[in-house]
Amino acid sequence: MVDYNLIHSLGVSDEEVEQQLSQALGKDFNADVLGEMVQDKTVPQPGAILKGRVVNVVGDEAVVEVGLKSEGSVSLHEFADPSQVKPGDEVDVLLEAMESDSGLIVLSKRKADRIRGWEHIIATKKEGDIVRGMVTRKIKGGLLVDISVPAFLPASQVDIRRPGDIGEYIGKEIDAKILKIDEARRNIVVSRRKLIEERRAEAKAKLLDEIHEGQVRKGVVKNIADFGAFVDLGGLDGLLHIT
Repeated sequence: MVDYNLIHSLGVSDEEVEQQLSQALGKDFNADVLGEMVQDKTVPQPGAILKGRVVNVVGDEAVVEVGLKSEGSVSLHEFADPSQVKPGDEVDVLLEAMESDSGLIVLSKRKADRIRGWEHIIATKKEGDIVRGMVTRKIKGGLLVDISVPAFLPASQVDIRRPGDIGEYIGKEIDAKILKIDEARRNIVVSRRKLIEERRAEAKAKLLDEIHEGQVRKGVVKNIADFGAFVDLGGLDGLLHIT
């Protein structure tokens, strides 16, 4: 069940999330344009996603053939591993314009990936689902997480206790719960904190059913005080007295 009170308590409006994603992704993110592109199934009009094949690699560009009278070029920086791009590779690309000043059609792999990602998210995910993604960058108010589309992870939702530097999560793969999917604005808000809290609550309930006096269990020392140590038993903290 989606906790809408939590979403409102984040202090981030829909407009702010859209603005932050737009600033982070630059020209690759435009909710209205992406929305129109997702709905436009006409081929081969601009806005269509086409199946292409790399026919050559020239400098920092991959020359791609998509079955039209002219070939197109795609920046190698739009590929996950530019060094591995070679003739014969198949790739989905977005047809942005029929012809550029150079006479080539204008293609974008990155935008095609974004649209395909949104189609997949809308078809397979809903609010409350758990997703896994890579933290890619730090933006105003939180982190950007790649779950096949960019998702916004507010700083307050990174962990139960807010880290001193949320940037330490960049480059790490995390699990998070979807708090909100806004199809109109093409943005997603996720929470790692809520998922951790739910998992800890489940572990605590299970531990309370299993634990009993005289039982020997392993734990992790979390904190040391003058009178003893606090030990995490896996969902429940225990106090280990010095005496």
